[in-house]
Parts: sequence; C-alpha cells; structure tokens
Amino acid sequence: MIARVCQSGHCAVSHLTILPTVLRDAEALAHCLEGLGHQPVWGGVLKGFADDCQSVVLQIDLGGEARLGWSRQHDGSLALVGDLQRLSRSKSVPRLLGEITRRYAAHRALSTLNDHANEFAGCHVSVSA
Repeated sequence: MIARVCQSGHCAVSHLTILPTVLRDAEALAHCLEGLGHQPVWGGVLKGFADDCQSVVLQIDLGGEARLGWSRQHDGSLALVGDLQRLSRSKSVPRLLGEITRRYAAHRALSTLNDHANEFAGCHVSVSA
C-alpha cells in the first residue's frame, strides 16, 4: 500500500509495509468480508472434526461444508476457526486468508487516519494498493 499526503504544495510518499494483522475489531472484519463478496453471519457454532464444536463471533460459508469463523480470545483478539481437514482441500483458502488480512489491515490504517483527521487539516491524502 502506498500513502501520499500533500499539503501546501509539498508531497510526502510513504510505502506502508508493516500493517497490524492481529484481528480485534469484528465489525471491521465483517466489513472486509462483505467487500470480498462474502455474507458474514454473526454468532453461531462451527462443527469440526469428531463433532467438536466451537462458538464463533462471526463466520462465512465457503461452499459445501467448508466454513471459516472467528472466535474471541481472552486478550480480545479474534482467532481463526475452521475444520483444517476440509479447508486443506481448497487451494483458494490461503489466498482468501491473505486477502482478508490485507483488507483488514488497510481498513484499520485508514480508520486510524480518519480518527486523526484534525491533524491533517488542509491535506490531500490518497492511498493505493
């Protein structure tokens, strides 16, 4: 992602290579999943191997019996939940997880920028990925 900030005729370009990837904000995650064409479902339980069940805050259907979910951890982060045996058969899941992580990180970075908009009064900010 490249961020360009222009103020008073001077431009600064920043190549953002390190963005947070720990998922904490379920609303932001749902927004990102929708942006990738998925229909997030709030709450529920995912079934795993040998009838193991895991409560989730958010989940998506990947077709067939494959589902991905996220459960809230003690530290407030969201942990990925899924049946690894089913998911390992899909070549698209690793790519999807990368897309989710990148979109979430970009969303959080732009939200942080928006939260500090007063500090950038008179600036023009453009971002490209």
